Amino acid sequence: MVDERISRATEERGVLILLKGNGKGKSSSAFGTMARSLGHGQQCAVIQFIKGRRETGEYLFFRDHPKLDWHIMGHGFTWETQNRERDVEAAEAAWAVAKGLLENPAYHLIVLDEMSYMFKYGYLDPEPVVEALKRRPAHQNVIITGRTMATPLQEIADTISTVQDERHAFRGGVKAQLGIEY
Repeated sequence: MVDERISRATEERGVLILLKGNGKGKSSSAFGTMARSLGHGQQCAVIQFIKGRRETGEYLFFRDHPKLDWHIMGHGFTWETQNRERDVEAAEAAWAVAKGLLENPAYHLIVLDEMSYMFKYGYLDPEPVVEALKRRPAHQNVIITGRTMATPLQEIADTISTVQDERHAFRGGVKAQLGIEY
């Protein structure tokens, strides 16, 4: 059965992957896939739409990789916002960078980390993003992370994975820690 499915999978093109859900590990999964792409010598990019107040372990590890462009565009997590106008401007600036990358055939994988919140909070309209994703170079893979996903993105996605939360140390009183949460 597996061999039959493999023989039917003949289309070669990039895919859109959505990593969503309340569980821990969406960004970590995206960065693991990015490590795989980099291992094959492919050009990659990351745009972080929310994180930005501290350097994460992933950024520290990957930042000097010659085949990776990393853009930290946010001002912090959305529950810390004190200025919606500034957050919308940051989202629009991050989208401008992402849109340029989605038009560039040099990139094989683009990670749009925590982008889903831009739609949830009304900072960005999903329709221009959907159009840019549809027009991207045929070989280009894109991963979008975040708890919830706008319906228009789900309608065009090739792969959607939901990370579920059964238990989290934080709810048990364990402080977020270096190397695990960031």
